[in-house]
Amino acid sequence: MDKTPQTEPRQSWTFSNSVNSEIRRAADTGIYDIRGGGAKRRVPHFDDLLFLGASMSRYPLEGYREKCDTSVLLGTRFAKKPIELKIPITIAGMSFGALSGHAKEALGRGATMAGTSTTTGDGGMTEEERGHSEKLVYQYLPSRYGMNPDDLRRADAIEIVVGQGAKPGGGGMLLGQKITERVAGMRNLPVGIDQRSACRHPDWTGPDDLEIKILEIREITNWEKPIYIKIGGARPYYDVALACKAGADVIVLDGMQGGTAATQDVFIEHVGQPTLACIRPAVQALQDLGLHREVQLVVSGGIRNGADVAKALALGADAVAIGTAALVALGDNDPKWEAEYNKLGTTAGAYDDWHEGRDPAGITTQDVELMKRLDPEVAGRKLRNYLNVMTLECQTLARACGHNHVHNLEPEDLCALTMEAAAMAQVPLAGTNWYPGKPGF
Repeated sequence: MDKTPQTEPRQSWTFSNSVNSEIRRAADTGIYDIRGGGAKRRVPHFDDLLFLGASMSRYPLEGYREKCDTSVLLGTRFAKKPIELKIPITIAGMSFGALSGHAKEALGRGATMAGTSTTTGDGGMTEEERGHSEKLVYQYLPSRYGMNPDDLRRADAIEIVVGQGAKPGGGGMLLGQKITERVAGMRNLPVGIDQRSACRHPDWTGPDDLEIKILEIREITNWEKPIYIKIGGARPYYDVALACKAGADVIVLDGMQGGTAATQDVFIEHVGQPTLACIRPAVQALQDLGLHREVQLVVSGGIRNGADVAKALALGADAVAIGTAALVALGDNDPKWEAEYNKLGTTAGAYDDWHEGRDPAGITTQDVELMKRLDPEVAGRKLRNYLNVMTLECQTLARACGHNHVHNLEPEDLCALTMEAAAMAQVPLAGTNWYPGKPGF
């Protein structure tokens, strides 16, 4: 018997099983992969930062007797009626069409109970969402689906979407299986036909034109509504500066971990910057213009818990927005539907074929029977609970750093665990007073 030692089989890192699987899928179908969600690759994120906390050099606050404020005012630059929120966590734009009517209602209910705002998304305003949202932000997108002046006036703020973290430079998709009669009616589309949104606005080409458009919207709404501009995490310093020039009251900055209802996987994984890398350049742009805190910065993309919120605020944000996390709180990818996820060829926690409209949880679907599985009142309470926990966690960390308002958190409260995170967040590497690129080093 031959006992010659055999070399252990070794998988290529470059051509991993997942890479090879995608090559075979592309070869079989001849089309690119479409999915929902955000980037799944590991990128530097808030977990790579730590709070230093108070010891001798800082004085912590006592949790039961000393208050830590969490309120935030958005839209103070030009709007007559800024939005006042009880917590620095908002609900990001997610459209009716991508989500079920029950899901949109649940988001409105949960946000209202927690004292914050929710956002319409592409496709217009639904009565369910407006009726259950004390504060509703109306998205104004390149597609103009469902857009009308009456709804602009009914909104509490208007968000002009220039880019999205999951696909900066790209437009949205809503496949035909989710274009029901109601969705088609709101978007002025034929039933059952795939829809692809434009990647840029049709009536302006730069910040000078956008300034004119913003003035038009202000006139329509009697200068009452705050105007947000949402940008994807591409060139945050220059994009934020130009958004300020165009007249934004609030800037929403969405990193590559931010989700989407549907787009090409190659877009999600290979375009844009991590959320952590976007915040400091954006804040620097505001500071250079003398507009930090006058123009509020809302950060989104991969926000999961109160620690993420606190770290974003410490780096200079005024508030954060959550999308994917809010859907999980409603019941998305819940293991109780594992058997049904398996039938779809996936598993709970990995389901991302939101565009197919077969979501067992009844959230990313227009299927009437599947939608019945989501009780908007129960789901709304779950979202309220989740938002409350995030807020309490953020308060806890702020108190531990000696602050009586979450907006008093600052970069000096942080250190980084990796060189990459230190460079992106511009906070010292743990155990040092240095970060890559620090002036004077």
